[in-house]
Amino acid sequence: MIRNERMKVAEQREIARNIYELVLEGKLADEIREPGRFIHVKAGETMDPLLRRPISIADYGNGRITLIYRAEGCGTRLISEKSPHGTADVLGPLGNGFPVRAAAPGTKALLVGGGIGVPPLYGLSKQLKEAGVEPVHVLGFQSDDVVFYEEKFSRLGETHIATVDGSRGTKGFVTDVLAKLGHEFGVYYSCGPVPMLKAVAEGMAGTEGYLSFEERMGCGIGACFACVCHTDSNDRGYVKVCSDGPVFKAGVVTI
Repeated sequence: MIRNERMKVAEQREIARNIYELVLEGKLADEIREPGRFIHVKAGETMDPLLRRPISIADYGNGRITLIYRAEGCGTRLISEKSPHGTADVLGPLGNGFPVRAAAPGTKALLVGGGIGVPPLYGLSKQLKEAGVEPVHVLGFQSDDVVFYEEKFSRLGETHIATVDGSRGTKGFVTDVLAKLGHEFGVYYSCGPVPMLKAVAEGMAGTEGYLSFEERMGCGIGACFACVCHTDSNDRGYVKVCSDGPVFKAGVVTI
């Protein structure tokens, strides 16, 4: 059930350059049933900025949700100024998440994230681990100063970092790491910019996969058609990322 709730700000901290971790408390946290969903956060207390900001849910449980986002525009900058004991006007949970059951117990699952597409993979990895699946993480960032959660992912499973400038881990992109991995995976999950998703899907052709798309959104509930994407299906020409996704089985959305 979608809620509109003023959630309590429990914690907020900068965990990398312009990357913030925001922990909220409230009843909405109990409505989340799968990793990979998102919420819409009202940036300020006035009508400016008008639109809410969609932020993916990195983790949830015990009445709390953890959000990780990049503060780069006026809306997210306002969100980064929220302090403990304050509140945040939240709409959610929204969208459809990653199917944890697609990974069979005893197998390995590949999780590939790029930049701010990394956060939803953390909650997914925790649930895969609990289900008896071995997660392997490949996480891409621009540079060392924007890398986050490396230690947390490493506690859950094998973790590889790629940075464009080579300041940490492998120099290059996530695909440079994937080319060197010798594992066989039962399924893969990926979240990040479209060029990365396309490269991952091509590199993992023949393996069942699920992609989470980062599209600009207006309403977040499928009414405004701002996040429409074309599909490869003959009977359905488009999907709405906010309500039909953001997670789709690889091969559904045209990329």
